[in-house]
Amino acid sequence: MDLSLTEDQELIAATARELLESKAATAGARALDGDPAGYSAPLWKEMVELGWTGLAFPEEHGGVGGDFLDVCLLFEQLGYAQVPSPLLASVACCGMPVARFGTSAQKERWLNAISDGQIVTAAPLPWDRPGEGPVASRSDSGYVLDGTATFVPFAASAEHILLVARLDGEPHAFWVDAADVTLKPLGTVGHDRPCHAELDGLWVPGDAALGPDAAAAISLFGAAATCAEMVGAAQRVLDMTVQYATEREQFGRAVGSFQAVQHHCANMAIDVLGSRFTAYEAIWLLSVNREAAQQVSMAKAWVSEAYERVCALGHQVHGAIGFTQEHDLHLFSEHALSASLAFGDADLHLDTLADTLDLP
Repeated sequence: MDLSLTEDQELIAATARELLESKAATAGARALDGDPAGYSAPLWKEMVELGWTGLAFPEEHGGVGGDFLDVCLLFEQLGYAQVPSPLLASVACCGMPVARFGTSAQKERWLNAISDGQIVTAAPLPWDRPGEGPVASRSDSGYVLDGTATFVPFAASAEHILLVARLDGEPHAFWVDAADVTLKPLGTVGHDRPCHAELDGLWVPGDAALGPDAAAAISLFGAAATCAEMVGAAQRVLDMTVQYATEREQFGRAVGSFQAVQHHCANMAIDVLGSRFTAYEAIWLLSVNREAAQQVSMAKAWVSEAYERVCALGHQVHGAIGFTQEHDLHLFSEHALSASLAFGDADLHLDTLADTLDLP
C-alpha cells in the first residue's frame, strides 16, 4: 500500500488549500458564526463549478471520475481552513453509499444531482442510543416512516435527506424530501448546524429505499471522511502552535527554544502524523472497495482522541491568548469536540474492534 500522493492528488490538495485560505475570511467558521445556513453559498457555487461535488463519482453520472481518496483531500483542506461546508454530508455520506450500493436508476438520479450541486445530507441511526431512531413499515408499494432522526447536519439547507430507519428490525436507508419532515434546529458547539428531523407517518415510494449495506455505508464513509477533516484541522493547530512558539518571546528568547515547549510540539507532530497514516489507510481501503470496517474503526478511535490531544497541547503552548475569542484556536477545540462524536466516539469504535476481534 502506497499512501504517497500522485501529482494530480497533490494538485487537488494544493488548489483546495489556496482557494479555502483565500475564502476563509468570509466563509470560515468565525465569519459564519450565527449564520443560520452555516455555510457560504457563493463558495458552494464555486466548489460545484470546480467539480468538487462530483470528484468521487464516475463521468457517466456527471462526475469527474476520481475516487473517495481524492475527495478526502478536499475534506482535509476544509478542516485545515475551518471552512464549514455540506460537502462531506452530500458526497461522503450520501453519494458514496449510492455509488456503491444503489440501483442503476438511483445512481443516475442522485449522483447526477449531487454532482450538479444539490445539497443533501444523511441521518444514520443514533450510535449512542441503541434501539432508538426512526422505524419503517411497508405500505402500498412504498414505506411509511415514523420517529426522529437526530443531529442531522445542514438539514435546514438540504433538499433531501438519506435517512436510516429500522425495517423489520434491520437498518435500511431511505431518501426523503426535507420539506416533508419537521426540523428542530439545535444549538451545538459544532459548525454543521444540526437539526432533529421528525417524521410522522411519512410515505416514501419503493425506489427511495436502499438496503442494509447502504445504511451501514453512510456511517462508514462518513467516519472516514471525518477523519480526513480532523487530520487537516490537527495539522493547522500544529502549524499555528509552532509559528506562535517561534514568535512569542519570554525571558529574552522565543518560547519555542525551551525544551518543555519543544516536547509539546513534538508530541503534537507525532499525533498528527499517526492520524494521517491511519486515516488514509482506511480511506484507501474504501477507495479500492476492500473490506475496511476494522480500519475505519481504528482510524476514528485514534484520530478523535489524537485531535483532542493536539488541541489541548496547542492551548498549553499558546497560554491565555489561545482561550480568547479573538484567537482562532478555540474554533478548532470546538470542532474537535463535535467531530470526535460524529459517527461514533472513540469508546464506541474501540468496543466495536474488541467485539470483532473477540477480545474480552
